[in-house]
Amino acid sequence: MTLLLTCEHGGNHIPNNYRSYFKNKDAVLNSHRGYDLGALHLFSVLKEIASYSKYSTTSRLVIELNRSLHHKHLFSAYTKSLSNTAKEQLIKEYYTRYREEVTAEIKKRITAQEFVLHIAVHSFTPILNGTERNCDIGLLFDSTKPNEKDFCRHFKQEIKKLDATINVRYNYPYLGKSDGFPTFLRKLFPKNYIGIELEVNQKFSNQNKFPNHLNETLLNALKEVLFLK
Repeated sequence: MTLLLTCEHGGNHIPNNYRSYFKNKDAVLNSHRGYDLGALHLFSVLKEIASYSKYSTTSRLVIELNRSLHHKHLFSAYTKSLSNTAKEQLIKEYYTRYREEVTAEIKKRITAQEFVLHIAVHSFTPILNGTERNCDIGLLFDSTKPNEKDFCRHFKQEIKKLDATINVRYNYPYLGKSDGFPTFLRKLFPKNYIGIELEVNQKFSNQNKFPNHLNETLLNALKEVLFLK
């Protein structure tokens, strides 16, 4: 099994051409709405065992890489008023380029008779709309895919062996079959592809980093699942 790692919301960078749309918006850019706090740090830890990795540090408020082109939140409240020409440029330069590179890599690997495990690294805000989310680690997958279900069951077991206090939940705080990059890729590669979204609670994030213990727990659990230990 080949591990392919991505991180769609690794930063809150605003390209120069679009900075005027985010004037005095530092608060929102530095919040969970601007990017996935801690995700890029975890990604950097896990990528040592990945055969391929790809990340983006462009804020999701510029364009949402984890949504389909038809999704209503592809562009945020700050960019949805852009001209069609400007939107097409954003799609071409950031969205399409990112997705096509990852897709091409998966296709190459599957063509070479490899089985691809794709983990998209994300994080989630601990409180949304006043409701606390009761979860430390979320493993999102398509429950109709036995391979994805089996992988997440095994991954959870290994995490709990290393730290029984970590609350791991399936398809929480989002559903793995909801609109997202892995959902798109599952349709494109119905065989020899597993797409998992790894969601970590941002309550653990400090200065955009997760604790070493948490990172190492996830790394070592993943190594066990992939028989790298």
